[in-house]
Amino acid sequence: MGSADMKKETVYTLFSKIPTLETARLTLRGMKVSDAEDMFDYAHRPQVTEYLLWMPHADIAHTKEYLTYIGQRYRTGDFFDWAVVCRENRRMIGTCGFSSFDYQSDSAEIGYVLNPDFGGRGLATEAVRQVLDFGFGQLSLHRIEARFIQGNDSSRRLMERVGMTFEGWARESMKVKGAYRTIGTCAILRDEYEAQVKEPE
Repeated sequence: MGSADMKKETVYTLFSKIPTLETARLTLRGMKVSDAEDMFDYAHRPQVTEYLLWMPHADIAHTKEYLTYIGQRYRTGDFFDWAVVCRENRRMIGTCGFSSFDYQSDSAEIGYVLNPDFGGRGLATEAVRQVLDFGFGQLSLHRIEARFIQGNDSSRRLMERVGMTFEGWARESMKVKGAYRTIGTCAILRDEYEAQVKEPE
């Protein structure tokens, strides 16, 4: 078994009992079927999914089916996304986590979505910082990247706010909902993250 295989096994073992993470205002935990109402509240809105790969949820039954499916994937350890819960009202207000890993290169891609009713308070930034900290600290990653569809300026601003560097565009590189979309990439390396953490704010 090579080192990359060992790392994959470690990640799958870790996420089969997805750890709970805490920030100043948020709890990041595994998603539950009981989150369906909170998830549907944002997942059915076309403006939320405009720059995402998935379509708006048609009804709450779809959301419940999706969360049931996610529960099965958690059990096998091959799903790496947390529910983002606002502790002040105990509502699930979005998701944040890893969408994929490149085990050979010690790198990962992260993704996130937030209920727009909770925007403008720095909550998505807080969640992403916690996931970066987990990736570099617990998973010993070397690089973490995030991608966004051209036009999603707020997502790019969030990436740059947490210290990521914009690396460029891949022109019409992804077919999303029937259209070829240009994809931007931002990334941060471990030493950049560690230097940022040590700096006084």
